[in-house]
Amino acid sequence: MSINSNQSIKNDIENSIDTIALKKDIDSTKGRICVLVLGDFGRSPRMQYHALSLAKEGYSVDVVGYGGSRPTDEILVNDNITIHNIKPPPSFNKVSFLPQTCSYILKALWQTMSLMSTLLCIHRPLAILVQNPPSIPALPVSWFVSRVKRCDLIVDWHNYGHSILALNLGASHFLVKVSKMIEEKFGGRANVNLCVTEAMKSDIWKNWKISPTVLYDRPAFLLRPLPVLDRHILFMRLKKHYPVLDTIGPDTNLMTERFADGNIYLRQDRPGLIVSSTSWTKDENFDLLLDALEFYNEQRDRDSNKYPPLLVIITGKGPLKALYESLIMLKDWQNVKVLTVWLASEDYQKLLASADLGVCLHTSSSGLDLPMKVVDMFGCGLPVFAYKFPCIGELVKNGENGQLFESSQELGYQLMNWFEGFPEKSPNEYCFRKALESFRKVPWHDNWRKIVLPILNSRSKK
Repeated sequence: MSINSNQSIKNDIENSIDTIALKKDIDSTKGRICVLVLGDFGRSPRMQYHALSLAKEGYSVDVVGYGGSRPTDEILVNDNITIHNIKPPPSFNKVSFLPQTCSYILKALWQTMSLMSTLLCIHRPLAILVQNPPSIPALPVSWFVSRVKRCDLIVDWHNYGHSILALNLGASHFLVKVSKMIEEKFGGRANVNLCVTEAMKSDIWKNWKISPTVLYDRPAFLLRPLPVLDRHILFMRLKKHYPVLDTIGPDTNLMTERFADGNIYLRQDRPGLIVSSTSWTKDENFDLLLDALEFYNEQRDRDSNKYPPLLVIITGKGPLKALYESLIMLKDWQNVKVLTVWLASEDYQKLLASADLGVCLHTSSSGLDLPMKVVDMFGCGLPVFAYKFPCIGELVKNGENGQLFESSQELGYQLMNWFEGFPEKSPNEYCFRKALESFRKVPWHDNWRKIVLPILNSRSKK
């Protein structure tokens, strides 16, 4: 037998061993978990984090949700995660002769059939982990399938479905009452309930005698402050699509520039950079921000040496985006530029890490949830000014890692104080960023392993 033949046999054996080892690794998973999002999975960071944590701990994960936005690369390249896209419903609300209530009902029926057919066809999971809201029809369908497949149902309460419906339909509408009844009924039938705040835990127990476990949102480990070189690369790329970021020069942009010696620096004449992310819905009051920016614009007219111009970048998609873009276009501001963008998740994270300040206008339909966007900002070490609502203090500590405001004038004065003397940092900024260093020491997966993994392990033994 030739040497080449011996080598070929050896390679075949090694390849067989590798294949067996790989198959053994796949077969040694703890079982399957279905992660259900009746929405755009790519715009559901908390559920993406759930999927990644489950995969890291040895579970095979079936994600069921709508396509649309691209999930993180970590999700897409993970062999333990399989995405099953369900077909979104037609736009019944655009049919002129259909009453709004009929549109909601037709949409729910469509979602019920598409969701049911998808869930019944996937491998039997150990548990279905469903995001709430939306409650209709996600909760009843996932409960029914969990009974058919004899698996656990885990409800992760991000907010209340009935409170979000009430924003559009009014609190007295019968669909709002139906949604509330469904949340009570099927939340009570779930094997495990998770929620995002202590305030929500108390409210769910008070109203429905359901006792969820609090799992706070935490930053993903990949979020971190961005070096100047990476900021330069980001803004050089973005200026090709957004001319407001462009300036004269081959290797410069509004925020950074490369000098003749090859070194890259933040421009001394750069504007203060504010980032606000939004889903452009009624539970975020952007009138507050526009009025505050109007106030800031007027103040800088009076003292341009004391305050810098501002660049405000607003990210996200949603139903009210076109309305506010039209309002922004009417503003004749000389000292404030507002840019609305939609960025890939990687660029969004880099933008947060490059900003001087984050602004959150989330008001919460229930007053009981916390905005994930602030968690992302904190994960990048970015201080936040946030609208004050009942439980926001569980995340933003006023005067410690950010500031709270209740009116546009209050926010306007806070912006003036923050950016006075820019680009020198304000005294508060040093303190806030220092406080965020400790916040960032506990990333999502560490917190998830401490709280959720023991629950899953105990359930799997039953």
